[in-house]
Amino acid sequence: MSLPSLEPTPTPASVERTARQFITFSLYKLDPAWRRLPPAERAQGKAEFQTVVQQFQESGTIVVPYSCVGLRADHDILLWRIDYQLERLQQMSTAIARTGLGLYLNPSLSFLSLSKRSVYVDKINPEHEEIRGTIAPGRGKYIFVYPFVKTRDWYLLHKQVRQGIMDEHITVGNKYPSVKLNTTYSFGLDDQDFVVAFEGDSPEDFLDLVMELRETEGSRYTVRDTPIITGINGSISAVLDTLGG
Repeated sequence: MSLPSLEPTPTPASVERTARQFITFSLYKLDPAWRRLPPAERAQGKAEFQTVVQQFQESGTIVVPYSCVGLRADHDILLWRIDYQLERLQQMSTAIARTGLGLYLNPSLSFLSLSKRSVYVDKINPEHEEIRGTIAPGRGKYIFVYPFVKTRDWYLLHKQVRQGIMDEHITVGNKYPSVKLNTTYSFGLDDQDFVVAFEGDSPEDFLDLVMELRETEGSRYTVRDTPIITGINGSISAVLDTLGG
């Protein structure tokens, strides 16, 4: 008589062994009092901020900075950060807050999400299936990022019905190859279902894409897709220079 196996029954969590990335989109608003500091103090604070970013980048955290100055009144800086350890992202936020500049930066908005391979099949470009589970950012001059919430009715549709609706969505997206979509997942981690980040060099193309997507069947199932944040990519030094000090 054979003995029963001592191996645990596989669960979805144990079967999926691919490492997943934690993603934060962290936005900051500058306290205007910082601009009234002596120039040397402002320069020192910026240098401390840059050092923190560079130290975490060198140890494996992906950090892509954007400036929102003049584009929105409620945010000045966006840091798109990716790491396989959530704790490191928290540690970086703490280190930023301790810098001379960080003392004058108020967190104005933050989105938390995870990377995950899509459950929908891209029938036009099947090779996308191999790369959509990993986020590789920083491929465009501009970023357009927003939280996304679908209706509960969407999730109650049969999977084949949802795939059919997404086929239309994917077809429209492929008409705009200059716009790169990054879909990240927030279920149970944050208020939204997804955080989507579009990268590209042409805001005109992105606007046309969004207008066309509004006319697709999938648009019926959208609860919320705001606030929409537009940022301009640059080195951390260049982004900090847009603060005006």
